[in-house]
Amino acid sequence: MRKECLRFSCCACMIVAALSFFRPPFATAQQPAAAQEQTSPGAPEQSPDSDSTPTMFPHPETDRLWISGQANFISQWHPAFHSPYSGPNSLPAEAQDATSRALTLLLGLRLTSTAELLCDVQETGGHGIGEGLGLAGFTNLDVVRNPDLSKAPYVARLMWHQIIPLSHQKTVSERTPFSLFSRLPERRIEIRFGKFSLADFFDFNSYGTDSNFQFMNWTVDNAGTFDYAADTRGYTFAAMVEYHHDKHLTLRFAEGLMPKVANGINLDADLSRAHAENTEVELHGAVVPHREGIVRLLSFVNHANMGDYRQAVDDFLAGLTPVPEITAHPLQTTIKYGFGVNFEQPLSDWMGVFGRWGWNEGRHESYAYTEVDETEEIGLGASGNRWHRKFDRAGLAFVSNGISRDHQQYLALGGSGFLLGDGRLNYGRENIVETYYTLHAWRGFYPSFGFQYLDHPGYNRDRGPVVVPTLRLHLEF
Repeated sequence: MRKECLRFSCCACMIVAALSFFRPPFATAQQPAAAQEQTSPGAPEQSPDSDSTPTMFPHPETDRLWISGQANFISQWHPAFHSPYSGPNSLPAEAQDATSRALTLLLGLRLTSTAELLCDVQETGGHGIGEGLGLAGFTNLDVVRNPDLSKAPYVARLMWHQIIPLSHQKTVSERTPFSLFSRLPERRIEIRFGKFSLADFFDFNSYGTDSNFQFMNWTVDNAGTFDYAADTRGYTFAAMVEYHHDKHLTLRFAEGLMPKVANGINLDADLSRAHAENTEVELHGAVVPHREGIVRLLSFVNHANMGDYRQAVDDFLAGLTPVPEITAHPLQTTIKYGFGVNFEQPLSDWMGVFGRWGWNEGRHESYAYTEVDETEEIGLGASGNRWHRKFDRAGLAFVSNGISRDHQQYLALGGSGFLLGDGRLNYGRENIVETYYTLHAWRGFYPSFGFQYLDHPGYNRDRGPVVVPTLRLHLEF
């Protein structure tokens, strides 16, 4: 345990030393606008009057091209915790630390006034605590759950984005790596086709989605019940259509490929056997006077070679398998479906509240994201405007995850999923509290610290609680 504490302390000292080294630029980045008059016109993102995220280097002024990069390093540690037993997929009770990295090159080319091509190349490495096992709400969203995958760079996203105007009236649009257009028709259809993550567009929340700047827990940044079609790395081949009626209503639908096996890297291209439909309605309105809120209503239906928890338990009790085995079935197509509600409501110009509720039918195998059948979340997100640090961010969230009775019985009798399996189970909801503070130190340099508290890890009252301090360094290029 002393070794792990020493490693974590050393990492903390490195970030503190970096902040001390960059102290003069740190002060400059937060000066009022009058002190920024000498800023080069080629770097408007450095101006405090701009909401764009400051970067290490200025981006091209042209709106036809996008070139940027990101680097995200997350170091986590947990001390030893109470555990009278463990199983094949348990989070180890011994103290341990782990560090992950995610490096991304984001590219975009606007071909016409209504079409563009977007591409991201990514490289990931390092590890998560317990190699990503033992927690439904795992503590690091950047962790790739298969340590045997190649560490070579790969194409994470490659998509065609097409705009079909339905009105002449234009609206200002913030340029991002997912859309280079600075102005868009108010009423329009957007079509995307290629490789991307469904979580890029579905279940988005301004206060709790981004593991680069915000929370890091899987079930805080996304609804754990949303078993969205994806390979191990979180991406799929899909087609998506969005209808923007006006600034108050957006409808989106996507059809994507499912993995061949649970949490597998290979996707099933046979659409007659495996596919996923995702639908979301996004509504904007003012519940709080002069503060527009957003509600998103989500549904998904997955068709894939998923096992049935009830059938696996029945086969075990009948003596057909030595333990409940969710994969002990012939090739088949079963259906898993679920629903979600996602809201965000600004309370002031620097703070807002957000939350999620999600449910899926829980009878069929958790297949792509994580092992959660019911979730409830509430949280607060804040910017540093209140204390004159515009690009700082802070947040606090509570999430409670649960699983169905069939899923509970499966784990209690010794079954294992692709994430969970303590060998037995004294069921309790997995409750998580997470907080973080992200500091804008200088240009694209964002160190942050966080803390997570997890009660009943893996839904097991006999184990835990687990505390996970976190250090993160994010770089924007």
